[in-house]
Amino acid sequence: MTVYTPRCAARVLLVDAGGRLLLFRGFDPTCPERGRWWFTPGGGLDPGETYAEGAVRELAEETGLRLTVADVGVPVHADVTEFSFCGVRYRQEQQFFLVRVTAHEVDTAGFSEVERSSVDGHRWWSADELSGTGERCYPLDLAEVLTRALAGTTAVIEGREC
Repeated sequence: MTVYTPRCAARVLLVDAGGRLLLFRGFDPTCPERGRWWFTPGGGLDPGETYAEGAVRELAEETGLRLTVADVGVPVHADVTEFSFCGVRYRQEQQFFLVRVTAHEVDTAGFSEVERSSVDGHRWWSADELSGTGERCYPLDLAEVLTRALAGTTAVIEGREC
């Protein structure tokens, strides 16, 4: 039986005026042979933090973009994922928020030590690029999640305590 560490996370679909999504490229520094993958800004919630508060904090830390909870609004997608990172198996409940910006110069000065050792790039992706890439992007249905969010056809996510 696999034992998972439970984790709640807030993720952000940060989209610029051209409809492009910001993704970071990372890897597991304890297992670099697993390769690299792309993922949205965001991360685990701090104790007592709501998903929206986590989204605001993570955006500031990872991109330098400072917003309020009202700015991130309500989640547009939620899912559960299981993964291994740095030797720990996680079962993560995550909520995604759609944030639109005209443009933003990404500032990673707020990265944690773990992020500095496991993230080696970022770029803005169009929906077509995301749909057509052979590179790993998480969640695996990210192109569809983005398309639904941009079209406003996402389901209302019930607020859950974590």
